[in-house]
Amino acid sequence: MKIKDVRCAIIGDHPVIRITTDEGIDGIGGAESPRNQPFFKPQIQYYRDMILGLDPTDVERVLLHIRRVGAFKPWGSGVSAIEIALWDIAGKAAGVPIYKLLGGKIRDRIRVYNGNIRTPFEGYQPEDFAKNMKWMKDLPQNFSIIKQGITFHGSPMVRDMPDFYYGDYVPKPMYPNRGLMTEKGFNLTVDCVIAMKEVLGDEVGLALDCGPGMAVSDTLKLAQALEPYNLMWMEDTITGDYTPYVHPDFFLQVTPYTSTPIHTGEQVYLRHGFKELIEKHAVDVIGPDPMDVGGIAELKWIAEFADLHGIQMAPHGTADGLIGLAAHVQVGATLPDNFIAFELPNGKPDWWYDILEGMDNLVVEDSHIAVNDTPGLGISFRVDEAKQYLSEEDAGFFDD
Repeated sequence: MKIKDVRCAIIGDHPVIRITTDEGIDGIGGAESPRNQPFFKPQIQYYRDMILGLDPTDVERVLLHIRRVGAFKPWGSGVSAIEIALWDIAGKAAGVPIYKLLGGKIRDRIRVYNGNIRTPFEGYQPEDFAKNMKWMKDLPQNFSIIKQGITFHGSPMVRDMPDFYYGDYVPKPMYPNRGLMTEKGFNLTVDCVIAMKEVLGDEVGLALDCGPGMAVSDTLKLAQALEPYNLMWMEDTITGDYTPYVHPDFFLQVTPYTSTPIHTGEQVYLRHGFKELIEKHAVDVIGPDPMDVGGIAELKWIAEFADLHGIQMAPHGTADGLIGLAAHVQVGATLPDNFIAFELPNGKPDWWYDILEGMDNLVVEDSHIAVNDTPGLGISFRVDEAKQYLSEEDAGFFDD
């Protein structure tokens, strides 16, 4: 079997690739959305010419041709998308789900957490966070862990509260707003966490997405102040989302000195980016994203290495789309017992649920998704339904 073509399209909010072969078996992959869209197609085109004619079932051999030219989020998305599509082909060719090719499953259902299905805040006071959390707790998926943005991450605090921190907020999505919190901002943060915990009690775990943007001193002070509330983790406080570095030495000024678990890693590319974080025990929990880290086999390798060092796994996935959801399920079935849960992605717009076959196998019940036995990723496009959402530029995406 040989790779015949590698194609890319933007379908709704989601960048998607399709690898075709000379034997008529195809595989699909995708990237985080929507911020990866402008450069994703040129990235895939660049990799395409490196892998045409190779055997797609030799996944590692194919990746050796392209892996070295990826980088931290979002520049690892192309390699990750191709890796997932290759595993989809390999599974279909063998007539087995991908997890069988990764060593087999050790669990029949996989826990997911909610950091993605949200409702807008009405303000930045504790009662606003409590109301928002009540809405999330009451969702029909009955999530056992909920992650909420606070301080510098998607929070009304940094956007709307006067004097939240010693800096001037810049309302641009990639601008690195960061700085030392004021006493007023710090105290409000603690009060908002307490308000959310009063809603959740000990029935639902609370994780906080905090940045990046927090100072090391604020991170330690906040983690220690929140110790009585038994958080699942504090995520990306110092570095993280879209920062092209890790700074394990900064986290080492926090993690050993608090019982609140410290989490990072969604932006990291490849196992090499996690090496120091894990070996130095710089954090308690890592969260690689299969759509950025280099794919699902790469994520599994990192999980095994973390397990050897007593570090937990809670993979990131908020914007991975439904192809990402299927990929999470396949690799999540194989991860060691340091796995906590993965972050549930969804499809945007909602018609994504109508253009994929197999979505009935990916339903969340009581915060879990059952592992199914469909070959490959377990999903495929309903081509006639999907074609109507292709742009003129992408009209040939499904052509043989």
